[in-house]
Amino acid sequence: MKRPHRSHHEVADELRDRIRSGTLRPGQRMPTQAELADEFGVERGAIREALRTLQGENLLANVSKGSPATVAETSNRARSGAGGVTPQPTMVGLAPRIAAAFEAPDVVIDALCLTSVSLTMAIGEPLRRIHAGLRKPAKVTVRVLLPSRSIDLAFPTPVDSGDDENGHVHRRWLDQRNAQGQVLQHNLLALRGSHGIDVRVSFRALPFTPPVKLYLLNGSEALFAYYTLTRQSEEIGQESLEMYDAQGAQSMLFPFRQDGLRDTTFVEQSRLWFDALWDTISQDLELARG
Repeated sequence: MKRPHRSHHEVADELRDRIRSGTLRPGQRMPTQAELADEFGVERGAIREALRTLQGENLLANVSKGSPATVAETSNRARSGAGGVTPQPTMVGLAPRIAAAFEAPDVVIDALCLTSVSLTMAIGEPLRRIHAGLRKPAKVTVRVLLPSRSIDLAFPTPVDSGDDENGHVHRRWLDQRNAQGQVLQHNLLALRGSHGIDVRVSFRALPFTPPVKLYLLNGSEALFAYYTLTRQSEEIGQESLEMYDAQGAQSMLFPFRQDGLRDTTFVEQSRLWFDALWDTISQDLELARG
């Protein structure tokens, strides 16, 4: 008899729990996709999506349409605990680490970025798990450092500053910064009423454009990336502008954890740097007005 219909997210959650609990052991071959589809009462496409998710988290290997996947070896998983030895694009590497951070009873996330787009997207999965009753931290604290609206941004910026006399580039960035921050804040604060979680979300404005992005998770993990600028043509309003900008979601995240002197020192120094910016030259940021 098949179980009630499940989404690929729920399938991934169940298989993840089996791997982490040791029910599925390192090196063990997984059931076939047909067997998993029968067990969970879903189509094979949902199984493939769940397996790809776990492969992205370095929990499975050899995921394909052919032979069954295998549980990643312990050594590989240990090396990839903070997102993989090989850096991953933000859109790939951030979400699993944010989800793992939400397994702690006291979740603390600090972020320094140009906008909060990547963080807002990455935090969607742990919120879904909370609403599904799969997770319930006691406390969530999120601090975000963003550029002030009052500065001349280093990027995004027109190649020729005279091409944007009306400030359309700055307005587009500001609208995105405010809108994404408001979504992040709303989604997190809603957990107070729906689940009784102690949630605190705060933003501060920096007097400079950050050339890097940084995420600090539960005080023990740091994810670091460079904003790499490219020249690109953008349609803004009714104009086509040549701009220098960075695709933050594609920035490669370098993972560091408190494991060994080098990584531990990097995490600790990153925390000190973030706290210093927060406590000194940054100012309160009101998203509605910038």
